[in-house]
Amino acid sequence: MSVYIHHTAEVSETAVIGDNTKIWNLAQVREGARIGSDCVISKNVYIDAEVIIGNRCKIQNNVNVYRGVTVEDDVFLGPSMTFTNDMYPRAASTDWKIVKTTVKRGASVGANATIICGVTIGEYAMVGAGSVVAKDVPRHALVVGNPARVIGYVCRCGRRLPVNERICPVCGGLNNL
Repeated sequence: MSVYIHHTAEVSETAVIGDNTKIWNLAQVREGARIGSDCVISKNVYIDAEVIIGNRCKIQNNVNVYRGVTVEDDVFLGPSMTFTNDMYPRAASTDWKIVKTTVKRGASVGANATIICGVTIGEYAMVGAGSVVAKDVPRHALVVGNPARVIGYVCRCGRRLPVNERICPVCGGLNNL
């Protein structure tokens, strides 16, 4: 198995790391986390216990992926974006309830976005930088703002599609919207 783990990263012995994955400096991967093959876990990333990360994912610097989050294959998580996992967090609460969140295959989440727990981000959807996602994002949707709202649709290649078009003018791909 060819996994690279930087000497300053903390990776639990019970975490499962796929082939050709790179975990860079100051990253922390908690117990029971599963990270697929060919992933890049960048500087200062926190992956909580029991989180599932698919294959070929790229997680940029300073990202927090908390318990209850599942990230499917080919997902991009931009710098300093974060997930939440409890709808009613309190420091002194003993009543924590983890609420599950899923990021589907091929989706991209921009820098500094916040994903409120309990949502699903659809296949190949794109969340704009700084957005706050508080409800499900449809497949191929482009969402921006606080709260995030759909402003268009994107191709699998990431380019914005013209209104009412399913064929990408850049790559020629047919998109199943």
